[in-house]
Amino acid sequence: MRLTHLACAIALGLTSHTALAATAYVSNEKDDSISVIDLDSLEVTATLEVGMRPRGLLLSSDNKLLYICASDSDRVQVMDLATRTIIKELPSGADPEQFALHPNDRWLYISNEDDALVTVVDTQSDEVLAQIDVGVEPEGMAVSPDGKWAVNTSETTNMLHWIDTSTQQLVDNTLVDQRPRHVEFDKTGKRLWASAEIGGTVSVIDVASRQIEKVLNFQIKGVHPDKVQPVGVKLSDDGKYAFVALGPANHVAVVDAKTYEVLDYLLVGRRVWHMALTPDQKRLLTTNGVSGDVSVIDVDSLKVTKSIKVGRYPWGVVVTP
Repeated sequence: MRLTHLACAIALGLTSHTALAATAYVSNEKDDSISVIDLDSLEVTATLEVGMRPRGLLLSSDNKLLYICASDSDRVQVMDLATRTIIKELPSGADPEQFALHPNDRWLYISNEDDALVTVVDTQSDEVLAQIDVGVEPEGMAVSPDGKWAVNTSETTNMLHWIDTSTQQLVDNTLVDQRPRHVEFDKTGKRLWASAEIGGTVSVIDVASRQIEKVLNFQIKGVHPDKVQPVGVKLSDDGKYAFVALGPANHVAVVDAKTYEVLDYLLVGRRVWHMALTPDQKRLLTTNGVSGDVSVIDVDSLKVTKSIKVGRYPWGVVVTP
């Protein structure tokens, strides 16, 4: 009886361990592939072939589907994570780079860099719901937690474009610094963070007024200011931190998300692009394009603990529980 109970306990322990194991998926834009990282072992366990020049990645709300911007294939691919196979391709418009999923888990807002459009696709019916004219070279894309706003950045027009999701119409614009690359709503939906690559800044926007509330600047000792090029932004769920990927500066800035004070700069790999937090918020992963690796940051200690080699030019990253 004791042995049976022990065996059951071991089996339950193994099951719980497996359930808790998180997995990261990283897009390698030069290899047309996705690297799969087991976050227990911190090792690449698989490499999956996908469309040409994969960049933006996101997950369905139930973490069962992975959406992939295959930019040079002019498609958004949908991967079933249970089988790790592409089950369909969505009509994304030309050169999809980043996208965002509405809280209804159906409407996908896709930036089409070459066509100055945002394409809205219903992921269940595969129908194109709208194509919305925005500024030149649209890239960043975010949808507010309440689903009211979809916001796009245009790199050449230097604007944030506010789309009313109830009408799929562009209703307002916010001028920011040069070459905005990424936008991220905080969990409350009250503020929007927008990086400006060439401007070297991050703007924090009050969503109610759609006006800039704060502009953050970054200075790293020993790094030329021209190399400080903010791209990805990731906000912790507890509202404590904002992490900013500073591109060829090869650092991630740690910002107090309440006071906007820059707390630290963490040295990661070369040409840091985007980031993802693990579900428990204990680790932050960064994709480093030029060095072809992923840096692992311990959030509690704010220390880089590991570098994981992946494919060529890693760009996007998401993490499943």
